[in-house]
Amino acid sequence: MNLPASAISQPAKDLAAQIRRQIGGREGVRIGLVLGSGLGHLAEAVDGPRIPYSELPGFPHAGVSGHVPELVIGTLEGMRVAVLGGRAHYYEKGDPRAMRLPLEVLTALGAKTLVLTNAAGSLRPDMPTGSIMALNDHINFSGLNPLIGEPSDARFVPMTDAYDPALRVALFEAARKTGTEMHRGTYAWYSGPSFETPAEIKAIRTLGADAVGMSTVPEVILARFLGLKVAAISAITNMAAGMSDEKISHEHTKAMAPVGAAKLETVLRAALPALG
Repeated sequence: MNLPASAISQPAKDLAAQIRRQIGGREGVRIGLVLGSGLGHLAEAVDGPRIPYSELPGFPHAGVSGHVPELVIGTLEGMRVAVLGGRAHYYEKGDPRAMRLPLEVLTALGAKTLVLTNAAGSLRPDMPTGSIMALNDHINFSGLNPLIGEPSDARFVPMTDAYDPALRVALFEAARKTGTEMHRGTYAWYSGPSFETPAEIKAIRTLGADAVGMSTVPEVILARFLGLKVAAISAITNMAAGMSDEKISHEHTKAMAPVGAAKLETVLRAALPALG
């Protein structure tokens, strides 16, 4: 896809140049990683410098507990990666474009692949809390779109293979080699911040959703607009409303995220050389 000249903004190019200076002019990155609630520990495994978002003008403040607002650039499993330890969500300020600048910066730094992670609720009895699920598609139930207002014809982004089939194959091969059970399914995006009602969960189950969450979809749309290949994995932190007797809360999400995070890290580490 040919990007419009405005796809990567001048502020993003300036930030990328600033970041290169801060990390000593080292080589660019191959893979960008965005970490969801309770999954920030993966950034600690990266051998490289950490830059707080507060030093990057225009980056979100990641105002949700469980996120670590730092950009980490370095090496993981032999691959040059840039890790966003926190994301901004639509529900924080009502802006679905909140992650556009960070993703533009990853692209300007040389990333060709984006791997997204999130915490999600399961809609399937066979996919309990502590499971992980590779996304093969999504339902934008909110109807919001981060490309509204984009003036170029590049805004008409095809989403047929939003989650790259070859990257999914690499993820499942890594899961097989490491003996890690990983489900696959469709993720439904609700805007949040309130959790869904049992009736809403019943509705999206009928539509074909397997998991539900409050992030990721805007980033996938932006990433495809920017020409990035995308893979995504959910860590299942709870059963969705009406699916069990669990008391759903953000604290519960943060408490349960590490259960699936260990599996997610195992698969990602094994898959990184192929993803790059």
